Amino acid sequence: MNQADLSKLVSALKIVVKPKHRGFSNPEGPAGRLKKMRATVTALVKYERIELNYPRADEARGYAERLISDAIRYGDCHKHTMEMADYWLTEKQLVHKLFKVLVPRYQNFNSSFTSLILGPNTYPSFNPNTAILELKGNPFPSLQSESKNHHYWLHNVLLEEAKKEFRAGRAEKEFKSAEPTTTNS
Repeated sequence: MNQADLSKLVSALKIVVKPKHRGFSNPEGPAGRLKKMRATVTALVKYERIELNYPRADEARGYAERLISDAIRYGDCHKHTMEMADYWLTEKQLVHKLFKVLVPRYQNFNSSFTSLILGPNTYPSFNPNTAILELKGNPFPSLQSESKNHHYWLHNVLLEEAKKEFRAGRAEKEFKSAEPTTTNS
């Protein structure tokens, strides 16, 4: 019996999204939780980099990834995608930004569209797990330092030379042991 390929129906995300949402306490209940998530996704699309607590950033990342992924996959002529963009983006000019700016930027991306960077721990603090959620390719300077070339640092040069001497000594030792010994009789 042939089964239909269901993987084509839902776009695959490049991040891990937990199947259950987090139970954020909110005096307004589940509606207030969704209201905060909508505000977070709206702020992310508007400012392209936001700082907030880690659990909320992690969950909002999944919603933003799905929104951008569906916008790329279906475009602005798809009814369901437009309804989702209208729901998640409370400021309506951001719907145009989604389809005119973000979709062309991420059209050929092979990785996730967002990055989640853990913020620094400040002591003493009541909220130690802050995070920075940003859209990749934003106009701001990078938060993560580029990998530096440490090859020419003094201890790395000395270790490299010590490895060369060790290998040369080992090769010479092996060569002497493999050399046939001749005896004069």
